[in-house]
Amino acid sequence: MEKATEFVDGTINGIIWSILPWALLAAGLYFGFRTFFVQVRLVPQMLKAVAERPVPRDEKGNELAADDRMGISAFKAFTISAASRVGTGNIAGVALAISVGGPGAVFWMWIIALVGGATAFIESTLAQLWKSRDAEGHYHGGPAFYMTRGLGWKPLAAIFAVALSFTYGFVYNAIQTNSIVEAVGGSVGSDSVALKTVVAVIIAGLTAIVIFGGVTRIASVTQIIVPFMATAYILIGLVVVVLNIQEVPAMIALIVGHALGFKQVAGASIGLAFAYGMRRGLFSNEAGQGSAPNAAATATVSHPVKQGLVQALGVYFDTLVVCSITAFIVLLGPAVSYGRDDMQGASLTQSALADSVGAWGAHFITFVLFFLAFSSVIGNYYLAQANIEYLSESKTVMTLFRFGVLGFVFFGAYGSVPLVWALGDTMAGVMATINLIAIIPLAGVAIKLLKNFNDQRKQGIDPVFHRDMLPELKNVEVWDGSDSATRRGWVERRSLREFT
Repeated sequence: MEKATEFVDGTINGIIWSILPWALLAAGLYFGFRTFFVQVRLVPQMLKAVAERPVPRDEKGNELAADDRMGISAFKAFTISAASRVGTGNIAGVALAISVGGPGAVFWMWIIALVGGATAFIESTLAQLWKSRDAEGHYHGGPAFYMTRGLGWKPLAAIFAVALSFTYGFVYNAIQTNSIVEAVGGSVGSDSVALKTVVAVIIAGLTAIVIFGGVTRIASVTQIIVPFMATAYILIGLVVVVLNIQEVPAMIALIVGHALGFKQVAGASIGLAFAYGMRRGLFSNEAGQGSAPNAAATATVSHPVKQGLVQALGVYFDTLVVCSITAFIVLLGPAVSYGRDDMQGASLTQSALADSVGAWGAHFITFVLFFLAFSSVIGNYYLAQANIEYLSESKTVMTLFRFGVLGFVFFGAYGSVPLVWALGDTMAGVMATINLIAIIPLAGVAIKLLKNFNDQRKQGIDPVFHRDMLPELKNVEVWDGSDSATRRGWVERRSLREFT
């Protein structure tokens, strides 16, 4: 596996990741300037939007019983995307970035999140605009849809759909299982084939039960798992910070100093900090990668911008909160040898937490990582499923794809840590490159929607969008007012105080 890892990481990723970080930063700054830094300016509206649940009403404003047309709420769509975001990238990935790139990698993860918030807003707003509704009234959409309907680039859309399906259905799910095996091995002190097989069978079995249950079951499972486990992890991280509060200023200085070259760290150059910070940041928060828009498109909201704001908030939650907790646990723990050849992921976080709170900390990481990684498998599958459905409506194709997912979940238990992460970096780079090619020329559409949203807020109403408000936008399938969440009769009478 060493030769395979050397080829993938040293050759392919060497090319992709010498260009992509700069492209992501440039695109994020471009979107930020064009939206007057919506990712910072509208944070209060993000918090309101994620909690909003449209109430079905008739044209006279009378409340109706909820029906299938209401689809998935903004919060459920948020948890589906969070399920793929919050997982191994936050626990194993951050530790991996620090062990290779040094503490400065954390700084660049923060930067890509702050800049990437604008990118996440643009891509998810576009996904909401050009979403599609199936016969059962459920919404679907994502980059493949806005590439086709917004740009007319069907070949690029097909390539992206294949890349995402392979990445999230296969590669990323192998990474999840791989990290679970690493964490379990760290807890029990074994990395035997028998242990790997047991873990693989359990994860594959649980995955099979859920993915054959459909999107509603996926949303229900992630809505429970993600908030609970993320909260538990954040709380234990805060305990570590409190226990080591006197060392926090020096830790922050180390992170910033190493990233900007003020402080040297043996074994980890500034270049490594930048490269691995950007890689792990993109893997974790996915801003610009084109994955989260697939979940964003499923939500029932009264205006596309609302879900764009929700997904921007997801980037902050993932990186500025959860990833930072891991970084603090690792950097406040025992001394780390940076620039290591034997890259450490979950095991490094385990040993660091155990150093701060006791031996039980290593088992706690295993417990949390198991559930977060499993929820990521579910979220990853859903994102891939949406693109398989774009490529083919065949039930046979979908069934074969599901078995393929189970196969890679099983395979991930046996792969080496460097190889599976290197493959993940390659596919993340491919997806982000394709997606950026699409959303940069479509940015003007998202800007128009944002202006429409802000104009309605200034009028004192909760924003609602109908496609006749911007008739120049073509190939918009929904947003005709038939969805009860977008009916003017009751939305326009709602006070702005309900949203701001």
